[in-house]
Amino acid sequence: MVYDGIIFGLIVGFFRGGLRHGLVQFSNIRLKAGWIFPLLLVFQFLMYDIQERSSTVAAASGYIYIAVYVVGLIFLWLNRHNKGFWLILTGVFLNFLVMLVNGGRMPVSYEAASVLDPVYLQMLKSGDAVTKHFLLDASTRLPFLGDIIPLSSPYPRTQAISIGDVVMNLGIFLYLLNIMTPAAVDLKSQPKVQG
Repeated sequence: MVYDGIIFGLIVGFFRGGLRHGLVQFSNIRLKAGWIFPLLLVFQFLMYDIQERSSTVAAASGYIYIAVYVVGLIFLWLNRHNKGFWLILTGVFLNFLVMLVNGGRMPVSYEAASVLDPVYLQMLKSGDAVTKHFLLDASTRLPFLGDIIPLSSPYPRTQAISIGDVVMNLGIFLYLLNIMTPAAVDLKSQPKVQG
């Protein structure tokens, strides 16, 4: 879900700010400890692969994902002065919180997961899904923060998302839109031409 806010932010940013301005601004992005975000993404992809082949890693994956979230939250806190980052931080924290109280895994409601591939839904039902997700049930803590929102056509991607995902992506969208669109203050500061 993290990609949705990036994609929409880039599209609207290029549309409003122009391709050239948007690319220049995008290339000028400088974040504190900016290497952490891509590193965490790569690490999570590796985790998906490794835990499929290692029961030891799979058993510890909940703790590993919690550690990943803690590092991510530190990165967001360091960059909280950027527009939109408070929303990103809030959204990630909500996802972190529900995973923390559920053993490091994100609960997914059956109704929301019904829009997904039936194979994935079956894996959730059987508990065979060796990922950071599990099927939400009566014992789930803070279930309203789990993946309870189904997205399907006409939305471009079919998925089940959480409230935290929505807040996080809104923050990402606002951040990208802010840096790729010419600042309104700059336009206002231009001297008026006297006729």
